[in-house]
Amino acid sequence: MKQKKGMIEAHLFRETPEGIEFLVLKRSKEEIFPDIWQMVTGSINEGEKAYETAMREIVEETMLKPLRLWVVPNINSFYSTKTDSVLLIPVFAALVRNDMNPVISNEHSEFKWVTKQEAASLFAWPGQVKSLDIIEEYFTGKQHFFELVEINLT
Repeated sequence: MKQKKGMIEAHLFRETPEGIEFLVLKRSKEEIFPDIWQMVTGSINEGEKAYETAMREIVEETMLKPLRLWVVPNINSFYSTKTDSVLLIPVFAALVRNDMNPVISNEHSEFKWVTKQEAASLFAWPGQVKSLDIIEEYFTGKQHFFELVEINLT
């Protein structure tokens, strides 16, 4: 069995007077895992850095341009029977303007802005929920014992 990299997850969020909201996207019926709710995901192209993939996929899937991007200290993983390998998935958090809505690609059929609790109830994999917890704790000031690594977008 091999370990592989090849995908990213990017959790888009916006700040509102009520707190932070997460963007969730419902996969189209034509996609693998149809009708599940998820964050932005995507495959890393040859020669591309994971954070570059995150930025590209965010624009491709939502047409939103992040104001800021952070590395979330959580690596998701899953086993692929097709390749007999474990895929390691770096996770990113992206702050977007609170007055913008996405223009979703044909990979998704719906979107909505939700609380962390609602996003957690929609996501299929525990690692995705763990990432939500880390992001919310950091950006609402509940945890101060770590600093997220910010990626310079300029």
